[in-house]
Amino acid sequence: MSRLIVIGGSKGIGNAIVNSLLSSYDEVVNISRTAPEKLHPNLRHYNCDITSDELPEIESADGLVYCPGSINLKPINRLSIDDFKNDFEINVLGAVKAIQKYLPALKNGNKPSIVLFSTVAAKLGMPFHASVAASKSAVEGLAKSLGAELAPTIRVNAIAPTVTDTELASKLLRNDRMIENMNERHPLKKYLKPQEVADMAGFLLSSKAASLSGQVFEMDCGIVSFKI
Repeated sequence: MSRLIVIGGSKGIGNAIVNSLLSSYDEVVNISRTAPEKLHPNLRHYNCDITSDELPEIESADGLVYCPGSINLKPINRLSIDDFKNDFEINVLGAVKAIQKYLPALKNGNKPSIVLFSTVAAKLGMPFHASVAASKSAVEGLAKSLGAELAPTIRVNAIAPTVTDTELASKLLRNDRMIENMNERHPLKKYLKPQEVADMAGFLLSSKAASLSGQVFEMDCGIVSFKI
């Protein structure tokens, strides 16, 4: 039976991934603090906080996607050491915990793949992003290192999106002026929708990406790639 594990699949990008791939797997397992709004015969949900709870036992899996993240934007003099620790715990240690737990399940799967999430802020220096950029840069290092360590059995890649229209980014898109400014900041005059990122995750999990591992894919709407 084909199975995908999604950590944090109840909201935002994670939920878009779950909804997109329900028909591609016999079972999609969502592990999150809240249940998804929509039920589906192929969907199994576990209420779980990745930072504190024990993860459920799963015997085999063909894919693992780790979606939890944070957008903790403050000047450096307002960022506490606890801010850095909390961002690192949710972005990096949570991913490590999930990978360590489900590595045996992935090894029992069919051409397994892991997808992690970084951010364009790991490449593009932006004010007030010190904590999130530091932790997401660690995610990129994790993807590259594990891609080498787990080859050829398990592929590991990361997606680095720009601003995406989710609840997590709602403070950055809270009125028409901010939305217009966000569009103008990007050379492609747009920011991301969750479904676009879900489509990339689906591709990286699929056999179409069989030659890709240890890569970070910037979905940047041109903001990192271009200077116009």
